[in-house]
Amino acid sequence: MTHRFVLIDHCPPIKTLTLAIGLTLAGVVCSLCLCPAQLIAARPNVVLILMDDMGAIDLSGEGSPYYQSPRIDSIAEQGMRFRNGYATCCVCSPSRASIQLGTFPARNGITDWIGAKTGLDWKRPDRVLPAEYVHALPDEEATIAEALREGGYATFFAGKWHLGDKGSWPTDHGYQVNKGGHDKGSPPGGYFAPYTNPVLENGPDGESLPMRLAQETVNYINEQNEKPFFAMLSFYSVHGPVQTSKTLWEKYRELAPELPAGQQRFQVDRTLPVRQVQDHPVYAGMVETVDNAVGLVLDAIDAKGLTDNTIVVFTSDNGGVSSGDAFCTSNLPLRGGKGRQWEGGIREPFYIRYPALVPPGSSDDTPVTGADLYPTLLDLCGLPLRPTQHQDGVSLKPLLTGGTIPDRPLFWHYPHYGNQGGEPHAIIRQDGWKLIHYYEDGRNELYHLATDPSEQSDLSRTQPARAAAMWQQLDTWLNDVQAKRPEPDPRYDPKTTERYYQEKQTKLKQRLEEFHSRILEADWQPNPDWWGSLRAKD
Repeated sequence: MTHRFVLIDHCPPIKTLTLAIGLTLAGVVCSLCLCPAQLIAARPNVVLILMDDMGAIDLSGEGSPYYQSPRIDSIAEQGMRFRNGYATCCVCSPSRASIQLGTFPARNGITDWIGAKTGLDWKRPDRVLPAEYVHALPDEEATIAEALREGGYATFFAGKWHLGDKGSWPTDHGYQVNKGGHDKGSPPGGYFAPYTNPVLENGPDGESLPMRLAQETVNYINEQNEKPFFAMLSFYSVHGPVQTSKTLWEKYRELAPELPAGQQRFQVDRTLPVRQVQDHPVYAGMVETVDNAVGLVLDAIDAKGLTDNTIVVFTSDNGGVSSGDAFCTSNLPLRGGKGRQWEGGIREPFYIRYPALVPPGSSDDTPVTGADLYPTLLDLCGLPLRPTQHQDGVSLKPLLTGGTIPDRPLFWHYPHYGNQGGEPHAIIRQDGWKLIHYYEDGRNELYHLATDPSEQSDLSRTQPARAAAMWQQLDTWLNDVQAKRPEPDPRYDPKTTERYYQEKQTKLKQRLEEFHSRILEADWQPNPDWWGSLRAKD
């Protein structure tokens, strides 16, 4: 066990006070004073692990019968699992900005993945024009890394950044070391070396990217001896391109569940086909690889004797990709997935392990978001909170110690379309109720998540007063933070739009059924530009 406080010879002298009441009482009260250097050394280390596109059901510990993730599961088993953990957006850049800034996307302005088209540059035949958004972390805002660095922490970043072009990379926002973080949202060279990453040296051909990022993090941890450290390991996994080794493909091809006769893998939900089963062997291999990478970091923390005094956080930036992109996972029983407005698009694994404070096997049902990590980490590290910065986050320390936090509404704002079938929307969640407002036509949907977590029963007509009150609260908040909303598209033609989506719901669905069935056949051969097995070393 690592002791949090150790007295050293050059501390100020111990003061003794003798108190007398009537008779002289011989009592000595010692005030043990810690030097500034000791106070820094006594603070906990922080390792923040952020996944990309990992859904709420993409782990064996969260109920997946197919994927295997024992090392990630162990973080929840040894700490606290938040059963209602959320990303602050259904796509990546906004959620990542919320972690760095402690604010919701509507407030900080980063409301879509950076690089997405807006206004008249949006060429798909949809009803509204996607709103404009901020394309980089603002220089004037203090990130969590800058706050910890000012508090005496060494800071490190590895992996996906996607929060601005050069000039707005990790080292421009408080991280002293950056391994692999730049403007791209997916790994430019895929998941096997050569990586073609401007801030990550290539390894030998076939080296695994998630294992490499984990090893860079391990190397950094092993180099730290004096200051407490904040290491953010932000995996590109399990974002596309979907790639694994041949060995893992074969393993999960054998483990894939057999579809019942007549059942299809995809069902259309409003706009696009959505995957209904977890049986993608390449994606399953990606989950196992990143689980091994997380294990490498956990083992390094243990080996250095830092376990008790290191906070480990694990979460993801948006829901699993059940439609759009590679159509590779299912989030059932949650509805939807990445890019969509339902729970499958925003619910995440959300774990905090801190053995010095949090009992193993703890859990909590309080809804929490990535914006809460900023104040939580400051609080746990003994640093002053910055309420004018992390305006939408609250410290979760009371929950970690068995207490409560005040009830509060949570807000989402996504005035955009994506390639996953989601519609421009805003959301308010409070007291077990969730209202979704749609920007295309102004309609609202109302769900009682406590009794309908799959969002199958829209109660907006049977509970009109509640729906109206929640919409008014959401609308007021959006106005208060000056949220940008989409405008009608003057080019909109209903017949063109209907033809576009009809093709997606018929021809695309047929192609998906054929392709995803073929992946499980023994003689299947991958396309080398999206699976690195041809050069991967098993």
